Amino acid sequence: MARARRNKSYKLAQIYDRRSREVPFNAEIAEVEVDNPLALDSGEKILAIRSVRGDPLGRLHAHHQIDEAQYRGGRAFQNDWERAERGPQAVDTTREYVDGTGTREVVTESQRQAVLRLNRIERELGTDGAALVHDVLVLGLTMDQVGQRRAVRTQRWNDYFARRFRECLDRLALIYGFATETGTARGGRRG
Repeated sequence: MARARRNKSYKLAQIYDRRSREVPFNAEIAEVEVDNPLALDSGEKILAIRSVRGDPLGRLHAHHQIDEAQYRGGRAFQNDWERAERGPQAVDTTREYVDGTGTREVVTESQRQAVLRLNRIERELGTDGAALVHDVLVLGLTMDQVGQRRAVRTQRWNDYFARRFRECLDRLALIYGFATETGTARGGRRG
């Protein structure tokens, strides 16, 4: 019978190491800093990996093409859109079946506020800006796909859509309160 080693040191850092060692060959990932859920002190951060494959806003933020205020403004827009959306819903099997006519759900106050904010955003961005923001943030299209939907396929148009999208994100950051008027002014800087 083998004797147990008593002088073996245990590395506590490897106990909670949950990092993936293998990722799929077609994965698009980015490292992000998030709050540590196991932290003893508040505000402690850890590095995590998130997928940016189907997330154009996350991809732009991961590649430092937009700043934190623009990113948070875009996420707030997506949150309002999801809250305000009242599309097809699943059948509730716990309800009593009467005659096949479903009762209308009441509009909650948060849905009403989200619709009001979305209406203000559409007025502020204009028709073209609102359509561009919807295409990218709701439908998840890239700038190339946005150009194809508008039947313009040159790099110059892609650059225009990217520049216009960043301007719209600046406006969203202002509307949602993540930036101030002086904080989003880019001066003469071109990106």
